[in-house]
Amino acid sequence: MRLLSPLLCALFAAATANALHFYLDANQKRCFIEELPTDTVVEGSYRALEWSEDKQTYVTNPELGIIVEVVELESDDVLVKTTGPPEGKFTFTSHDAGDHSICLSTNYTSWFSHTHIRLYLDIVVGTTKPDVEHDRSHVSGLAAKVRDLNEKLEDIRREQQYQREREADYRDLSEATNARAVWYSVAQIVVLIATCAWQLQHLKRFFEDRKSR
Repeated sequence: MRLLSPLLCALFAAATANALHFYLDANQKRCFIEELPTDTVVEGSYRALEWSEDKQTYVTNPELGIIVEVVELESDDVLVKTTGPPEGKFTFTSHDAGDHSICLSTNYTSWFSHTHIRLYLDIVVGTTKPDVEHDRSHVSGLAAKVRDLNEKLEDIRREQQYQREREADYRDLSEATNARAVWYSVAQIVVLIATCAWQLQHLKRFFEDRKSR
C-alpha cells in the first residue's frame, strides 16, 4: 500500500528545512515530493517510535528498521535506497531539476501486522553545490589581475629607480657647478687683489718718481 502526500514546499534560494511527524502502519510506505533544482544537497533525519501495547505509549524498538528510498521521478533514477536503524540520517544530491520522491517504510513484511509507527522526519534542503568551473575561472581571473598588479608595481619600481638616478645626476651636477662657481669667485678675488696690489705698487713708484724730481 502506497500513500503519496502533497508537495511539502517550494524551494527558495537559501536553504530550507521541513520538519514534521506522521503515523503509518508497519506495512505502509509514506512518500513525500520535493521539487529540487539541479545539484542541490538534501539532508534528512528521522526518528521512529513503535506503539507498545504493554506500556500504552510509543517507544523505541531496536529491531525496527526504516527503509529510505529517494527516486527522481522524471528519470526514475534511484538516488537512495537504504535500511537504517530507528533513528538515522540520509543525504543525497539531485542530479537534475524536478520532482523527487522521498519514501519511508519499515522492515516489517507481514501484511497482517497491526503495529503502528510514529515517525519524525526533518528534511533540510541546502543551497546548490558550488560551480567548480566558475570558481576556477574566477581564480584564474584573480591570478591574472595579480599578475597585472605585479607588472605595474615593477614598472613603478623601475620609474622610481630612474628618478633616483636622475636626482643623483642632478645633485652631482649641481655640486660640481657650485664648486666651479666657488673657485671662479676665489680666482676673481685673487685677480682683484693682485690687480689692486699692482696698481698700488705702480702708484707708489709714480709718486716716488715725482718726489725725486
